[in-house]
Amino acid sequence: MKILVLNGSPHPHGNTKRLIDAFAEGAVSAGHRLDVLDVCKLGIAGCIACEHCHTKGNGQCAQKDGMQQIYALFAEADMLIVASPVYFGSISGQLKCVVDRLYALFTPQPVSRAGKPRKFASILSSAAPGVYDGSQAILEGSLSAAFGLEVVGRFTANGEENSSEAKLRELREFGKNL
Repeated sequence: MKILVLNGSPHPHGNTKRLIDAFAEGAVSAGHRLDVLDVCKLGIAGCIACEHCHTKGNGQCAQKDGMQQIYALFAEADMLIVASPVYFGSISGQLKCVVDRLYALFTPQPVSRAGKPRKFASILSSAAPGVYDGSQAILEGSLSAAFGLEVVGRFTANGEENSSEAKLRELREFGKNL
C-alpha cells in the first residue's frame, strides 16, 4: 500500500514526529511504501478562494507552491495519514492551509489505484487531554468525508503519553497490521 503522511508539526523532533516514526516503523516492516511530508517546510500559502481550481483551472490551484508535491502524492496514495499537534483546539495553522488547499481536488475519490476504498487515519498530539474534537471535525467531518476516505484509525496522545512505549507500540502495531 502507498501511504502519504502529512506531518503538520513545526517541530522536527517533537511529539508528533515521534508518533509518526512509530507508525512508519510498523508500516515499513509490513512492506508498505511511505512518503512523509513535513508540511511546515513546504511554504504553503492559504487558499485565496479565487475558485480558479473549479473554473479555468480544471482542478489545478492557481497558486504554485509546495502543494504541487502534495497534490501529486495524494493522487497516488492508497491511504492518507494526517498528523498534527493540537494548538488551541485545532490542527496546526500550516496543516490547515494544506487541508483548505485540497479543495482544488474536491471531487470524491473513494477508490485508490488498486480499486479499493482509500483509507484515512489521524494522529493528534497535545499537552492536555480532551482537546481533539475540533481537529477531528476538520479531518474526519470535512477532509475524509469530502474525499470519501474510509476512517481506519484515530490516535491521540497527550502529555507524557506522547512518548510512552505503550502509545508508540500501538502506532507500530497499527502500521504493521494495515
